[in-house]
Amino acid sequence: MRKLVLFIVLGFFVSGCNKDPKATKDERPKEKGEPGSVAFDSTEVVKLGDKQLTAFYRSQDFHTFWVTSEKRKKTEAVLETAETYGLDPKDYYLEKIRKYEKKYQDLSDAEKLTYDFLLTQSVRKFMIHVSSGKLNPYHIYPNWDLAQPSFNVNKTLTDAISGDSLQKAIAKIEPQHLVYKRLKTALAYLDSFGKDTLRQIVFSQKIRRGDSSETVIRIKKRLQFWGDLEKSDSLTAWYDKKTANAMKKFQLRHGLVPDGVVGERGITALNFTKIQRRQQIIVNLERWRWFPHEMGKQYVIVNIPDYRLRVIKNNDTVDTRKIVVGKEKRKTPVLSSAFTDIILNPTWTLPPTIIKEDLGPDAAKDTNYFRNRRLTIYNSKGQIVPASKWNSAKPNNYRYVQDPGDDNSLGNVKFNFRNRFTVYLHDTNHRDYFSRNYRSLSSGCVRVENPLPLAAYLIADSVRWNIDKINEVVATKETTYIKLRQKTRVHQLYWTAWMNKRGELEFREDIYNYDADLFKRLRQ
Repeated sequence: MRKLVLFIVLGFFVSGCNKDPKATKDERPKEKGEPGSVAFDSTEVVKLGDKQLTAFYRSQDFHTFWVTSEKRKKTEAVLETAETYGLDPKDYYLEKIRKYEKKYQDLSDAEKLTYDFLLTQSVRKFMIHVSSGKLNPYHIYPNWDLAQPSFNVNKTLTDAISGDSLQKAIAKIEPQHLVYKRLKTALAYLDSFGKDTLRQIVFSQKIRRGDSSETVIRIKKRLQFWGDLEKSDSLTAWYDKKTANAMKKFQLRHGLVPDGVVGERGITALNFTKIQRRQQIIVNLERWRWFPHEMGKQYVIVNIPDYRLRVIKNNDTVDTRKIVVGKEKRKTPVLSSAFTDIILNPTWTLPPTIIKEDLGPDAAKDTNYFRNRRLTIYNSKGQIVPASKWNSAKPNNYRYVQDPGDDNSLGNVKFNFRNRFTVYLHDTNHRDYFSRNYRSLSSGCVRVENPLPLAAYLIADSVRWNIDKINEVVATKETTYIKLRQKTRVHQLYWTAWMNKRGELEFREDIYNYDADLFKRLRQ
């Protein structure tokens, strides 16, 4: 009887502590992970040595993530689209994923966990590659200075799977620039071409309208393959007006002089196979993932191998200019910055590379070198050194400054922006270079054709600095500094393939020989 009383009393106190059923429910530990997910020891993922993968599963309270068949199959379907992005499906373990999925019901708990990790790793990698690229350009190119695009991969993946669509999430993180979007279209378009079984063309001499040779037949076949020449049942060896016009179209699409004359550069472009062009599009898709995803409302964009500068405002091209870029030995760097100031009638201080490779050897042979170029020599104390006292054995011990003027190497205007390469945009004293088609001729800086209107546009002060005022100051030969109040970004980029607004494929010569090496690295 005493035991019964004690039991009733204890029951009263226990029920008294739990008198709020709602509070009891709230205080009960919550189990993370969706229904059907399985908890696992954190050491299982930690031992894989992938900190981001561990962080992902920590956010899931170390539960499996790919629980339902529907979720896994939708994700597999997304990975199968890799080739449409120019990516290699092998990088995402699709064969392994298919094998696991086929026998999922028979997998052990350990195998299911391995499969879960594999799916997460594959999707994370795919998302990073689509958004930021597979490779790190800083590990490949010394003359590269772009901030790498980034995003929260784990959060994006979790939100996508629990939300609307993984495919939609991926569409948001990939580059939104029109060139990139058209490149994806170009890749699909190129796949619509037939099989390329054409033989290579050997260049022996230029071919002009009215010429006749067996080589003309091969040229016609190439032009027909690429859609520049209408197909016909029979081909003659005569290079007629119709073929010359088709060649002009081909030349325009490849950045060549559209004169209809088939020269060595034209033959080189014609000899590119469909496979090579596909690879070229793929490497340019990769580059556009490295480029800034947000260019700015107003910016100047330089395409180095196209020898072209464009001014963009609110997504519209408001100006375009021919440019001269660095030669292969002194490549123009790829970078992104913002203009800071403009200098009218600039002086030119010779950079170390030119001192070492040009001035040193040349001045040692020519006693009039400095006078002919209007160069002033300064020692380390800032004192002027007469040319007769210059020590040719130690050219790097001096600073060399060229006076302003039309014959100054920077011309009449210099556009400054911060960068670690000490490069800039500028006018030139070799204005005849702009009439050339091949313009990889400078020491690394970008030379701009007819730059004064561009200066007026960037200064954006029609009262104090209109084009008439700028010309007036230039005429004085006095160096004038103008700080820019309006922010305009500048992007010096490199791409050799794109699709124009008419839906035509355009290619440019890979002047720095980047493309083939990059494709090889992408497929390693």
